[in-house]
Amino acid sequence: MKKTILSCDEHVEWALDDFVDKYSETPLLNKVEKTHNISTTCEYCQNDAIYIVSNIDSPTKCG
Repeated sequence: MKKTILSCDEHVEWALDDFVDKYSETPLLNKVEKTHNISTTCEYCQNDAIYIVSNIDSPTKCG
């Protein structure tokens, strides 16, 4: 099951803590990709989300 929390820079620590508390899993932290001009807001305020805290790996490949 896909589990995600969208967060701005100010609330990323809250998102990490909430994810662990709610799902009892170690979360992954990825940056939101702004490729489609979609407005994505933080789940704790109305600022733009910068991070996705989730249990899904980023499709970005290194190396």
